[in-house]
Amino acid sequence: MIGRSALSVVAGLCGIASLVFGSTGHAQVVEGQAVDENGAPQYIVDPFWPKPLPNRWSMQQVTGLYVDHMEHVWFINRGRAALPIELAAEAGPGAALCCVRGPEIIELDQEGNVVNAWGGPGYHPLWPTYLQTVIPDTNGFVWISGEAAQDSILKFTRDGEFVWDFGHRPPRLGTDADLRTSDPQMDNQRLDQIVNVGRFQLDEVANELYIIDQKRVTVWDASTGEFKRGWGGHGMPLNEISNDPTPGYEWTGEQPPEEENFAPTIHFIEISRDRRVYVGERGQNRIQVFTTEGEWLQDIYVSPNTLAQRGGCAGTREDPPHRWPVGTFYSSICGSMYKMIISKDPEQKYLFVADAHNDVVWSVDRESGETLGYFGGNGRLAGQLHFPNAIGIDTFGNVFVGEVDTAKRIQKFAPVFSDGR
Repeated sequence: MIGRSALSVVAGLCGIASLVFGSTGHAQVVEGQAVDENGAPQYIVDPFWPKPLPNRWSMQQVTGLYVDHMEHVWFINRGRAALPIELAAEAGPGAALCCVRGPEIIELDQEGNVVNAWGGPGYHPLWPTYLQTVIPDTNGFVWISGEAAQDSILKFTRDGEFVWDFGHRPPRLGTDADLRTSDPQMDNQRLDQIVNVGRFQLDEVANELYIIDQKRVTVWDASTGEFKRGWGGHGMPLNEISNDPTPGYEWTGEQPPEEENFAPTIHFIEISRDRRVYVGERGQNRIQVFTTEGEWLQDIYVSPNTLAQRGGCAGTREDPPHRWPVGTFYSSICGSMYKMIISKDPEQKYLFVADAHNDVVWSVDRESGETLGYFGGNGRLAGQLHFPNAIGIDTFGNVFVGEVDTAKRIQKFAPVFSDGR
């Protein structure tokens, strides 16, 4: 465990965390946490978390992350983007000190030690090609999914024993299993096949799976896989969702034109304790808030003038549906909505939004939708971020952020306390 003074030195040198001990009259993620004059909770990076992976395992893209009820951090160590130099030890004994390809599902304790690890290509015949989500539940199971055409939701025990397959896969077209979509034609009314099941949420209260794809939310029984209900943007019925491409726009420094449908890509879904459903749209820099029955409640905009995904950027290899040909120039990543987590204080006061376009984590007041501030910033130093694509929080107020592209790491941001602890 490192001291608070050591962390403060790192923050001072790198300029990576605000130490403004503003008013503490605002609600806090944890008691005694410092907030600034706008009510944003203050964080500082722990540069020594996590511990290095054992067994010469290579750390790869962290596309998904979840903190369970035991305060353990589960993350996806997606190895598809590994560079040859990162796997040099696989050439044989004496080839290099490090590294080899590691498991793709890894569990860390609060100190950052690996306590469990399993999975990867060949681990199970249905193992996802493009892992995107990992969710451990409170009943001893771990749910994973991917975003390739033939990927779906799989359920395992915490030790990696296969339990159940959600299914609903489209027929395989051709032989390229790596394609993110096998059918570019949008069909928001079709329910027997789901091309991209990569982004989902488990609702243990109702034993339901919430899946976001195309321009819709669909809800399924988590035991049988049977369809229960669904809706589109602003609560529109499934049969009213447009299957036309979302209109683009020319970015002039203003926010995108308003769109009644969901503006793809819809990139995360979270459910609060008071039964609100939060869906993030990279095409609109917006979070739409619903009841669990699909009644629209609120729109929340975060960095609304950011170039949204439908604003003309070429995209990146992380952007589904991955239809750009080999050799395309990938100029930018777009939109402020990548992943989000809800704070675990009794009121769940805050939304923390990982924004891979601006390389920050936004702090948002959950009730009002007001953006209070941010931490992070572009770069590779401790506390800076490059393509944050996963985020989690524990009950101690620590925020964990996973990065993809070439960053390939998890960073822990610890609360700053107003009394200097």
